[in-house]
Amino acid sequence: MKRIFLIPLALLMSCGTVKTTSNNDQVGEQLLKDVEVLASDAYEGRKTGTKGAEMARTYLTGRLKEIGVKPFPGKNTYEYDFEFKSRNGSETVKGKNLIACIPGKTENVIVISAHYDHIGIIKNEVFNGADDNASGAAALLQFAKYFAKNKPNNTLIFALFDAEEMGLQGAKAFVANPPVALEKIRLNINMDMISHNDKQELYAVGTFKYPELKPYFVTTNPNLKVLFGHDDPKLGSDDWTNQSDQGAFNAKNIPFIYFGVEDHKDYHKATDEYQNINKTFFKDAANAIQEIIVNIDKQKDIQAIFRETLKSKKQ
Repeated sequence: MKRIFLIPLALLMSCGTVKTTSNNDQVGEQLLKDVEVLASDAYEGRKTGTKGAEMARTYLTGRLKEIGVKPFPGKNTYEYDFEFKSRNGSETVKGKNLIACIPGKTENVIVISAHYDHIGIIKNEVFNGADDNASGAAALLQFAKYFAKNKPNNTLIFALFDAEEMGLQGAKAFVANPPVALEKIRLNINMDMISHNDKQELYAVGTFKYPELKPYFVTTNPNLKVLFGHDDPKLGSDDWTNQSDQGAFNAKNIPFIYFGVEDHKDYHKATDEYQNINKTFFKDAANAIQEIIVNIDKQKDIQAIFRETLKSKKQ
């Protein structure tokens, strides 16, 4: 994804105090381990169509099985193949999304997503993409484990997208050929770069278009700043609305939230390494996003969240 800096325009909504337990510590250690593995040199930067991307899928598939989250009902594999033309049109590129599902108490669907690909090896340097986006993939695994043990109200699809770095191709393939009817997908929650920020600032993009989501942004960590912004079309290139995989859902008028940080010195550089992420911030960010997802999922009729806004737009 390509983004530039913006002076914060956002609102923080938090309450309570942090509660640390040994179980939370274990969750945090697994979160870090997943990033460390995916961002290791052995994975060669996880570029779409390479051996490194295949290794990443093998690791992620193993983790999904370990967690106990199954492929989409009726399918015996997590893998969904797709093809697209390279940017210069000279070749056909093959990608693979990984899709898992936890059925809820309703058929309303929330898609929780993160891309697992990065940009590979450039001039003999491995671009490991620890923040971009091993961090989002690792957080998705944490959320999948939580909901595997805590049945959601809404059906949750966990989507690990390929080829985001090549133009959101995995997400575009998903919405073009979704595993459920597109109208059943009520919300996309996407994570892309959530582990590297020195100011404890995590942005939540999407409330400009869907302000009815704001009341759900309540977390128990006073040290983390969850900010709204980077989603006003008047901001031009500072508007992140379509700059990661949530853009494919937005194109289909599916409500979305995108969690991410502002660009940092290691963005799209070989220095985006595990040792350079902000580990405390990352754990705080992942836990806060999980709390927000839980808040939203408590709404049994998730469509009702957007009913008034949709009604006003029709009038």
